[in-house]
Amino acid sequence: MTTATDRLVATTALSHLDVLEAESVHVFREVAGEFERPVILFSGGKDSIVMLHLALKAFWPAPVPFALLHVDTGHNFPEVIAYRDRVVAEHDLRLHVASVQEFIDDGRLRERPDGTRNPLQTVPLLDAIERGKFDAVFGGGRRDEEKARAKERVFSLRDEFGAWDPRRQRPELWSLYNGRHAVGEHVRVFPLSNWTELDVWQYIERESIELPEIYYAHEREVFARDGMWLTAGDWGGPREHETVERRLVRYRTVGDMSCTGAVDSDAATIEAVITEIAASRLTERGATRADDKLSEAAMEDRKREGYF
Repeated sequence: MTTATDRLVATTALSHLDVLEAESVHVFREVAGEFERPVILFSGGKDSIVMLHLALKAFWPAPVPFALLHVDTGHNFPEVIAYRDRVVAEHDLRLHVASVQEFIDDGRLRERPDGTRNPLQTVPLLDAIERGKFDAVFGGGRRDEEKARAKERVFSLRDEFGAWDPRRQRPELWSLYNGRHAVGEHVRVFPLSNWTELDVWQYIERESIELPEIYYAHEREVFARDGMWLTAGDWGGPREHETVERRLVRYRTVGDMSCTGAVDSDAATIEAVITEIAASRLTERGATRADDKLSEAAMEDRKREGYF
């Protein structure tokens, strides 16, 4: 027999997405209470978009009390940069841009032979953190993306050089987060740690969040390299033997054009994308990011140097 109490519990129980949202909102508010100068890494990719949406919810009706920081490789998709600037203007946000091209121009960085600039983001990122005196840096990393990211805590301590040491990770029992850090150190914060790619897309659907159009199926000129469909551009593709063709594709993740592959897809709606992801057995980084295929420990090596 169903009692009134049973019915009350059934109607007030949180859904899976509600629980994830509440956890992320809690993380944003904890950081606001513990740190002096937090900043949100915002690339215009789906995870950073959801992260910003959660931050807007966490402090509404007040404005988001953090600035945004984008490490611009100079090889970003134009659609994503246009989306970034539109969102910044719409919500009257402060945006800091760390330019990889500027570091190349003044000699602090050198172009890689393969043309990819994703691994070159670390130095401009650490420089921007130091110049901005940011003591907490929000990132959109999720544990399901890649095995090195699965080792991260929600609050990830970085030393005075921005480096990550898995042995210095702190326990986070009962959602208690330790933000203590020495002068010169900072903490990377990952509000989406416990989300999956499918969770992110289901939340985007529920909240009617706008994304750059390249996340949905569209016709694009691409060429094949290392098992991925890459977009031609000034970064160095295609090579002489690589043939450009027009295909119906979409992007599961968005990064530097030189290392982010498109996937063949006719998923032009969010419902179709969710169906496609639910059937996939590869994470978006495992399937479409060349920079993670450089070695077995490519991501962990970069994180130890100060990468996201």
